[in-house]
Amino acid sequence: MAQIAYLNSFPAPNALEILAEHPQHNVIRVDGKAPLDECFDILRTANAYQCVGARDEVPVGLRVDETFLNRTPELLVVSASGSGVDVFDLEACTRAGVLAVNQAGANAQSVAEQALAMMISLYRFVSTADRMLRAGWSGSRWDFMGADLAGKTIGILGIGNIGTRLAQICKNGFGCRVLATDPFVTPEDIQRRGAEPVSFDTLLEQSDAISVHTPLTELTRDVFNAEAFAKMKSGAIFVNAARGSIHNENALADAMDAHHIAGAGLDVWDVEPPPPAHRLLQMPNVIATPHIAGYTRDSLENMAEHAATQLLTIFDGQRPPRPVNPAVLPVFRERYVARFKEPQWAD
Repeated sequence: MAQIAYLNSFPAPNALEILAEHPQHNVIRVDGKAPLDECFDILRTANAYQCVGARDEVPVGLRVDETFLNRTPELLVVSASGSGVDVFDLEACTRAGVLAVNQAGANAQSVAEQALAMMISLYRFVSTADRMLRAGWSGSRWDFMGADLAGKTIGILGIGNIGTRLAQICKNGFGCRVLATDPFVTPEDIQRRGAEPVSFDTLLEQSDAISVHTPLTELTRDVFNAEAFAKMKSGAIFVNAARGSIHNENALADAMDAHHIAGAGLDVWDVEPPPPAHRLLQMPNVIATPHIAGYTRDSLENMAEHAATQLLTIFDGQRPPRPVNPAVLPVFRERYVARFKEPQWAD
């Protein structure tokens, strides 16, 4: 029925096992290292394209932009492995009548745990103490006197699946006051998700720790700039396990050099991985990881299952569960009908 092309691999093997139970669909692998023309020999007849959502893991020519879409006339759906859709030009997809979907929520627990681990480690100097002890430290334990996370005010930018899970953990497990800013969630829904709705300035001014859980868009790019870091509480900590370029790396380094920001936990970078000489990597109060917050055995299996079952749902004529560009749905439905059959959902 449908031709489903996937770039290199799904997040975990269980996706292919799930798809194999539906042999009416043709599932084909695209080798990201092959010449582009060979890739498009497959993609030009594909109805769905599955790939990683992180921009640095997809070759430029295989990122979904207008040029890509011009070469894939049969394409109906593009699907990202996780929640991020950095490699999709959503406006171009919508113009072409191509539905973009993601697997939002599949790795929420893993990313929330990573953000929490970074906060605790920063407050308790876990990584600093580990490095110094291995280097021969023999001073006083007072050198590593930290603070409890309990009772702190935690600010969350973006209270979707991940932000909501982090809010629940911090509020219910640590008795924290949780503030949240999200222009796409109503104040009432923010409250239902376990946080107090506040403005971005209030979030900056009142939070002891801020954790970022929003997609990278033109609205969020560089939203944590020099001005934003200056508005944060002196001694606050900053965590970003969402996407690089939401925070300005030089501005953060400047704020930390000035001892205004006490520490940072960074899982995402402008360039991934960052160069070894990067300013932030030279700072002992920075916890640095290479975009692994959502990568656990459990979350990868969840993402793979979500991706496979969502594609099967779509090509079974059901309403797409996780559309990223929902405005395209009426046109997508028309294109779906022309290629397959009348779907079982209305506009």
